[in-house]
Amino acid sequence: MPLMRIPAVFMRGGTSKAVVFDARDLPPDPAVRDAVFLAAMGSPDPNGRQLDGMGGGISSLSKVCVVGPPTRPDADVDYTFAQIGVKVPDVDYSANCGNMSSAMGPFAVEAGLVPPPPDGIALVRIHNTNTRKIIHSRFPVAGGLPVTEGDLAVDGVAGTGAPVKLEFREPGGARTGRLLPTGNPVDLLDVPGVGPIEMSMVDAANPCVFVTAAAVGMDGGELPDDLEADAGFLARMEAIRQAASVAMGLSPNAAAAAALTGIPKVAMLFAPHSVRTLAGETLGEADYDIGIRMISVGNPHRAVPITGAVCLGVASRVPGTLAERLAVTGDGPVRLGHPSGVVVVDAKVTVAGGVAFAEHGAVYRTQRRLFEGNVCVRAEVVEAARAAAREPAAS
Repeated sequence: MPLMRIPAVFMRGGTSKAVVFDARDLPPDPAVRDAVFLAAMGSPDPNGRQLDGMGGGISSLSKVCVVGPPTRPDADVDYTFAQIGVKVPDVDYSANCGNMSSAMGPFAVEAGLVPPPPDGIALVRIHNTNTRKIIHSRFPVAGGLPVTEGDLAVDGVAGTGAPVKLEFREPGGARTGRLLPTGNPVDLLDVPGVGPIEMSMVDAANPCVFVTAAAVGMDGGELPDDLEADAGFLARMEAIRQAASVAMGLSPNAAAAAALTGIPKVAMLFAPHSVRTLAGETLGEADYDIGIRMISVGNPHRAVPITGAVCLGVASRVPGTLAERLAVTGDGPVRLGHPSGVVVVDAKVTVAGGVAFAEHGAVYRTQRRLFEGNVCVRAEVVEAARAAAREPAAS
């Protein structure tokens, strides 16, 4: 059976890469779409390398984005993110990817989904269907096309590029409906196999649970390879993540929380001190305002997911959270120290009647197209999904 060819673009957004589809080019049945995504990425792969697809064997390189016409009047496009399992046949729509969000506005312009903007700074209003939130994407254009050359450096990405400003509008309650899902800035949960752990559960851009590095027996400066080699640490963090998932109302029990791998994200935080980066450079105490090491889909992240960064930036403005306690910052942007360097996040939180409200969280990234054409998938995989969904095969 011949290969099936589907128009697609391979793009980098921030510190992630994804295959990006125009919704108009995909089959309408959700189950068939999922089969296309898995086949395109080379999943599941028991070897964990995705060599028979476009995936890169780790969570930040195993992603699919779909962009199409808007379903809301306050948006220019709809954007759906899918996290693709590497070793398991999982297509997870539970969360957004902030890094890939930076590529969605430029993709929409080049795909003709929005009118070509005049030279200057374009604004594309993106409706993320995963979180049902609006993201304002602003980026330079020339000759009706996005500009990619620029002088913005993103730690973890070689070279520089044109800046994309992402403003997450009213990001609180992206999944749970509340900025503080439990109503508290800090909770003490008795985590099975770990014991009582103090944590802050915050839902902004994506739901996250934050603990201090000291609470899980760490210094905070550990690099991803060190954390990945520490099975005990990963087990503790996963147990914390599952307990928080239940406490936040995302899952009814621990078994369901274990199956919901994409959210909440779990991270350890630490006050600024001298740490090394993946590039071998030193981040001094004065170089960042708060440190973070985040686990994403079971893997220590080599930077920090942008939605996680936005959530932490917001959390650092909410009185009483662990982030607010640890952050060494004033009213300006918050500098987050991560394994690849520093990312700067701007967040505005107001408090009225003792209730915190997140007005926005903003961050700058770079993006560019890497390849465009057709992604080739095994037709028999898609036809099997069509048969299972009782959808007539294409003639």
